[in-house]
Formats: sequence, C-alpha cells, structure tokens
Amino acid sequence: MDRAILRTLQRDPTLSQRALAETVGLSQNACWRRLQAMRAAGVVRGQSLLLDPSRIGLGLTVFVMIRIRHHSADWLKVFRRTVSDIPNVIDFYRIAGDYDYMLKVVAEDMNDFDRVYQRLIEKVELDTVTSFMTMEKIADQRDMPL
Repeated sequence: MDRAILRTLQRDPTLSQRALAETVGLSQNACWRRLQAMRAAGVVRGQSLLLDPSRIGLGLTVFVMIRIRHHSADWLKVFRRTVSDIPNVIDFYRIAGDYDYMLKVVAEDMNDFDRVYQRLIEKVELDTVTSFMTMEKIADQRDMPL
C-alpha cells in the first residue's frame, strides 16, 4: 500500500488527501497516517516544483566531471561549500571511477556557464575539469521505480 501511495504521489504530488486516498483505495485517515509515517522515516523528503529550465532562461545543461588531487578533510570542506554556494549547480555527486565528482549545472548560455566555471576554479584547486554540454534532454526527473 505504501508503494501505491508513493507511485501516485510521484505522478501527481498536488493531489488532495481525499483524492490520494481514493486512488489507492484507503480511507483518508489511514492514507494520511501511512504518508506521515513515511515522512517521519525519511522516505518522503518533501515536495518540489519542477521548472522547465529553457523556459526560465537556463537553456544550457552541462555535466561537469572533476578529478581532484587533494583528499584532505579541510580541502573537501572548502570544495563542498564552494560548490554548494553556486546556485547554477543543481546536482552534486561524489562518484567512483576516473573522476571524483560530478556536477549538473544549468546556465543561460556558454558565457554564463563560463562564469560558473571561473567561480569554481577561483576558490579551489582542481586537477582535471571536463565539461559535457547536453544537446537534447531525453529523460529528466523520472519517477523512482517502485
């Protein structure tokens, strides 16, 4: 039943409590209690509004792969703070493989992306930075497979 609630909310998080309960076949109170329990357990971390980047002037999406030299706690603290302070970075991952970090950056255009890049490299020393400009969004913000 919890999975049915989550699947339904992923498709439409704006559903009223009544509509959600009707869709999954529970009473409104039972549905609310299950949802509150999932929130308390951290399964549901909130709700968000999905914006179309190109319609708000952020038509360029760039995946930035970063390899680092320093693996100290102090360097990492500065790096994480620096990246977190750049609003154009909308996703930020530590990864395994040839690179250490991957950023998803949205920008108005190449000049705007270059300003993001310059801001990043002025604050922290990086070994290698490789950027991949996207040409077409095929799938984005897909639902979790439940």
